[in-house]
Amino acid sequence: MANKFLEEMDRLVRARYPLLYVVTWEEERARKYLMALAEGQGKSLFEWSITDGFRRLMGPKDAPRPEQRTREPMAVLNEIMQSDIPAIYVLKDFHGYLETPEIVRQLRDLAMSLRRSKKTLIILSPIVKLPPELEKAVTFVDLPLPGYSELKDLFDAAIGDSRSRRFQVNLTEADKEAMAKAAQGLTLNEAESAFAHAIVRDGVLDAGDIQSVVSEKKQIIRKSGVLDYYDPSESIGSVGGMDLLKEWLAKRVKAFSEEARQYGLPQPRGILLMGVQGCGKSLLAKAIAASWQLPLLRMDMSMIFQGFIGSSEQNMRRALSVAESVAPVILWIDEIEKALSGMESSGSTDGGTTARVMGIFLTWLQEKSSPVFVVATANQVNGLPPELLRKGRFDETFFVDLPRREEREEILRIHLQKLRRDPRKFDIAGLSQASSGFSGAEIEQAIVSALHDGFFARREIVTDDILKSIQETVPLSTTMRENIETLRAWARHRARPVSTQQRMGAVEQS
Repeated sequence: MANKFLEEMDRLVRARYPLLYVVTWEEERARKYLMALAEGQGKSLFEWSITDGFRRLMGPKDAPRPEQRTREPMAVLNEIMQSDIPAIYVLKDFHGYLETPEIVRQLRDLAMSLRRSKKTLIILSPIVKLPPELEKAVTFVDLPLPGYSELKDLFDAAIGDSRSRRFQVNLTEADKEAMAKAAQGLTLNEAESAFAHAIVRDGVLDAGDIQSVVSEKKQIIRKSGVLDYYDPSESIGSVGGMDLLKEWLAKRVKAFSEEARQYGLPQPRGILLMGVQGCGKSLLAKAIAASWQLPLLRMDMSMIFQGFIGSSEQNMRRALSVAESVAPVILWIDEIEKALSGMESSGSTDGGTTARVMGIFLTWLQEKSSPVFVVATANQVNGLPPELLRKGRFDETFFVDLPRREEREEILRIHLQKLRRDPRKFDIAGLSQASSGFSGAEIEQAIVSALHDGFFARREIVTDDILKSIQETVPLSTTMRENIETLRAWARHRARPVSTQQRMGAVEQS
């Protein structure tokens, strides 16, 4: 990953891109790569921050040094403008000054001047903040998170020489590899802290500490605000019905293994789950992660679209970068149609931000080579663009319809067992018949409502209590009948059914 970053930076600097914006929290790591870049091109490297001022980090001995370590933003831009030596200039946390008209104007003047020189200006910041005036002048570059090899080197350095360490290390080579893989998705500083935390817990580093690193990673990923880390908690047995989809998934349990690569199998890309609300699409995402024993990341699309120009695009890139860094992983995107709903009118409503963000996502879906299995769910077809549905983006599109009679029986058993009730004490067939047209979520709520009634009356519930709750419920299939019929008509020749009963076309009237 670092090599790709250096290669891209080398191309951009040689092509005389004047203003580069490197987005990263890892200043020290970025500085190391930029020093290698400057050395490789025979240029001086200068750095500026509001605390340290303007100073030279490296360069030819005869290269002039700044006359004074100015801390004034405008003064440092003037000095860069007047300099005539081949150099790379790094401005740390300069995003805070990009709202000042004089700074913006000077940067635009610099952009034109630097194109005709051997100088490059790099803004180094963890935050994307760019005024519209600079949108066409600045090129964004992401410093990717450290890969496995960097983390393995860091871990080896952390445990150090066995003769000098003050703690025990009871790890096999496989455990050490697992420890480095567990830290994927963290910065080097975060990984170092996670390793140190695992070491100081009890003074003994063993295989059990791998989970400690994973726990640290969960907290850090959640703090990003764009991705949520979920522990696999729902088994595939928690999903009622859907026998065809379960069979499809079972055939791909080992699809990310090296054995599959040797066989010639490409990595699975993902699935799009279309269907009626409350029928288990989100539950399926969690169940797939548990069944395949992979981490589950949920992308919060509402948090992608926020901030200044360029920040939404950067949020999407960062989310995808984190997902790739922890791969193999399940990436769950819930109700994707809400994020795509403004794509067609994006040019006139938000300056094209939605279109650009979704363009990044769709291109990544098409081109990705990392083992990230995407599970996208949608309740409506109207907001889905044709670009999302074309082959190559997802392996399959499945339609999740309302459960049929036998599926409702299975769902009733599952929820009764979850709520510590014996399904054999209830008339499952009668309840299934009475709940025709109900979604899985509505069946669950009917049982919960009966439990409330039973708890209030200080007695155990019986079949009639659940039946009463069912009869008092107006299901979504009644209130949203037209929408559901539209969904079914769309899916009939465009999506695969998730169950045998659904494929047989056994549509029930509620």
